[in-house]
Amino acid sequence: MSQSLYAQDIKLGFVNTARIMNQAPQAEAARERLKNEFKSRDEKIVALQNELKKLEDEMSKNTAVMSESVRNINERKVVSLKRDIKRGKEEFNEDLNIRRNEELTKLQKQVYETIVALAKEKNYDVILGDSVLYASKRVDLTDQVLEKLKQESNQAAATKPAQ
Repeated sequence: MSQSLYAQDIKLGFVNTARIMNQAPQAEAARERLKNEFKSRDEKIVALQNELKKLEDEMSKNTAVMSESVRNINERKVVSLKRDIKRGKEEFNEDLNIRRNEELTKLQKQVYETIVALAKEKNYDVILGDSVLYASKRVDLTDQVLEKLKQESNQAAATKPAQ
């Protein structure tokens, strides 16, 4: 039986999934969605950091003429701002990681489905991915998968209702 397997032509292909995940329009759209979703929270953290820097600069500049009660109030503000910034960054990073993983999972599923559809459409027997050490241009389907993903992205954009 193994001899007959060797006698048959096996159509083999390779897909560079890392390149797909970087270059697919769906990946760029996911990055843009995340950027827009977290932009205001990032700006709030930056504003708090600027406020802290301004307060620290003011304190170091005016420390000689500042009364002890004003200095104590400002020191408490500094501690409070640092705590708020730290908490804000931690929450921001946790939420961003959760959303990034959701987007990545959705994108991986779409890429997988596209690769399988292309393999069936072009009658491939085997498609190899990440653990391939070498693949010649003859079996590299990465460009074809990217093209199919671009077509899907364009179709999705064309059918999406205007907002």
